[in-house]
Amino acid sequence: MSLSQTIDFDLDLINRYNTAGPRYTSYPTAVQFHEGFGAERYAEMAKETNASGRPLSLYFHIPFCDTVCFYCACNKVVTKDRTKAKPYLDRLYKEMAMQGALFDKSRPVTQLHWGGGTPTFISHDEMTELMGKTAEHFGLLDDDTGEYSIEIDPREVDDSTLGLLRKLGFNRISLGVQDFDERVQKSVNRVQSESLVLGVLEEARSLGFRSTSVDLIYGLPHQDRKTFGDTIDKIIKVDPARISVFNYAHLPDRFKPQRRIDEEALPSPGEKLAMLQQTIQQLTEAGYVYIGMDHFAKPDDELAVAQRDHTLYRNFQGYSTHSNCDLVGLGSTSVGVVGNSYSQNHHDLEKYFQCIDEGRLAVFRGVELDADDVLRRDVITRLICHFELAFEDVEKVHGIKFRDYFARELKELKAMEDDGLIKISGSAITVQPAGRLLIRNICMTFDRYLREATEQRFSRVI
Repeated sequence: MSLSQTIDFDLDLINRYNTAGPRYTSYPTAVQFHEGFGAERYAEMAKETNASGRPLSLYFHIPFCDTVCFYCACNKVVTKDRTKAKPYLDRLYKEMAMQGALFDKSRPVTQLHWGGGTPTFISHDEMTELMGKTAEHFGLLDDDTGEYSIEIDPREVDDSTLGLLRKLGFNRISLGVQDFDERVQKSVNRVQSESLVLGVLEEARSLGFRSTSVDLIYGLPHQDRKTFGDTIDKIIKVDPARISVFNYAHLPDRFKPQRRIDEEALPSPGEKLAMLQQTIQQLTEAGYVYIGMDHFAKPDDELAVAQRDHTLYRNFQGYSTHSNCDLVGLGSTSVGVVGNSYSQNHHDLEKYFQCIDEGRLAVFRGVELDADDVLRRDVITRLICHFELAFEDVEKVHGIKFRDYFARELKELKAMEDDGLIKISGSAITVQPAGRLLIRNICMTFDRYLREATEQRFSRVI
C-alpha cells in the first residue's frame, strides 16, 4: 500500500487538533453565500460556460421521507402522503426547462445524482417521468459510461424498484444503513432488518450496477466498539465498492429531530474515537483504501484510481471523479457549481414553488469567486483529495510564486510539520499518515475567510 493510502491513528494528535472546521465540499464554504448573488447573475454565468463545452453534472433534490430519522440534518419533508410528490415534481419539470435553456444540449451529462430526503419515496411512474423529462432538456448518455447514482432507503425498495432504476440508466446506488444493531436502530427511528439491506445489495450486484456504496454512522445512541464492529464485519462480507463512515454530530438546537435522541445514551467522546480507530483498522485490513473525509473504497474503485492519478475532485456530493463538469442543482435547497460560482435554491418549499410558478429560477443566494478564491480552492482540493501538493503545479495554473503568495500559511504549517502531520520540502507539501485524519485542519490554514471569521459554525473535524 502506497503512502497516500495509509493512516496513523495518533490519539494525542487527534485530541489536540480536534477543533471545529469546514468539510470543504466547497471553497468558499456556504457560510460565504449571500443574497447579492441571485438568479440573474447565475443565468449569465451559466450561458457563459457554454463556450467551454464542459460536460454537465445534474443533482436532483427529492426532499420527501416517509418517516423521520432522529439523527438527520438534511433538508426534508416528512410525510406519509405520497400525493405530495406530484406538485413538487411539476415544479421540478418547469425548473428543468428553465435551466435546460441556459445550457447547450450538446454538453453531455456525465454525472447525475438523485438525493434527498428519500428519492425512492416517489412512485415508479414518477421516477420514469422524471428521467424522461430530464432527457428532454439535457443530453443524457445512453451507453452507461456516465456516473448516474441514486440514494436508496432499503425500506422503500420493492421487487421491481432496482430493476426499474437500472433500466432508467442508474449504475450506482448509495444505501443508507447506519447500523445493524436493533437497539441503535430503534433509538434513532431507523428500523430496517439486516436481511433487507443485504438483499438489496445482492440484487443490485446481480442487476449489473457498477458500484454499490454503503453509508454508516458512528456516535449514535447505544453504540459501542463491539456492536459497531459487528456491523462493519457484516458490511465487509457483502463487499461494497465504497463505504462511508460518518461521525454523528449532535446539534439538537439546530436540527429539531435530534431533540428526540436520548443524550444519556450517546457514547462518550473517548468511545467514539475508539470506534473510529477500530473501524479504520477493520476496513484497511479488509483491503479498503482510505480516500479521506470518512470515505473508503476498494483499490480498483474509480475513486481510489482517481486519487492515485491525481484526478479526484470534491464537491457537494462528496468525492467525485468528474472534476471538469459544471454542476446544475435542481429542486429545493440544491446547490449548483457553474463557472466560478456557487448558487443555491430556496430551502422553503413555498418560496421555491412561488419562484417557479412565476417563471423565475429559484436561486436565492450564492457567491462569485475571485482569483484568490479560485487559487485557494485549487490548493485545498489538491490537499483534501490527493494528500499532496506540488508547488509547481499550482504556479503553472495560477501564475504565482507559491512560497511568496503563501508565505504566511507555510510559516503557520511549520507547527503541523513539527507534529508529523505534513512534510514540507522545497517543492511540495505531503500529508503524512498521521495527518490524513486531520486533513481539514491542514486545509483550514489556507482558508482566508476562516482566518477573518468572528464565530465558528462548523462541526468538529473528528
